[in-house]
Amino acid sequence: MGGMIPGWEVSGINLMKATFLVLLCVFGGVPAVAKEKPSVQYTITLPPKPDFSALGWLVGEWAGQTTNDGAQGDVRLSVSLDLDQQVMVLRGGVTLPETKTRPAWNENYLGILTAAHSDRGFVLQSFSSSGFITRYRVTIDGGEVRMTPAGGEKPPPGWLFRRVLDRIGVDEFTETVEAAPPGKPFFDYYTARLERVKPATKPPEKSATPAPPTP
Repeated sequence: MGGMIPGWEVSGINLMKATFLVLLCVFGGVPAVAKEKPSVQYTITLPPKPDFSALGWLVGEWAGQTTNDGAQGDVRLSVSLDLDQQVMVLRGGVTLPETKTRPAWNENYLGILTAAHSDRGFVLQSFSSSGFITRYRVTIDGGEVRMTPAGGEKPPPGWLFRRVLDRIGVDEFTETVEAAPPGKPFFDYYTARLERVKPATKPPEKSATPAPPTP
């Protein structure tokens, strides 16, 4: 017993077990560390932004009236870019009087214009206050914007509508809407002339009149 450190009296078997456990902990932990893989940061390739430069002139507030014979209707349109210029938003309203070919009509709509998948054209998804959801294929030729019906989730049953915006000046354009009843050819639904609504200017503030001197 004289060769052992006082207080460490253990049997040979227990000493071997303790030594084995220590070695197992030391060498057994190495593979666990080696198996750790570096973290991977996943990325998603973003699509290119749509090029709305050909439609830049349309951004802003517009208002006008129909030019058809008879009582005039009111047409308004607001166009803006949204979602970091990923979409173009069109908000409009039409109030039309009754004519021989159509009843009186009052409608508001919201349109979301996005780039088409196949080519350089665009797709317009239009949501109407009447409950219809219509899709249009949009093509641009100079100052002419043509919207051709391309189905939709809830289009007017059997009816087709197409629109043409024709820029006739820096701050004005015409809008022509044609409609086709089920099994019938297109007819002129309405034509309107719209002008850009310029921001209202505030009148100059009047300077305060100085008080008369005190005697």
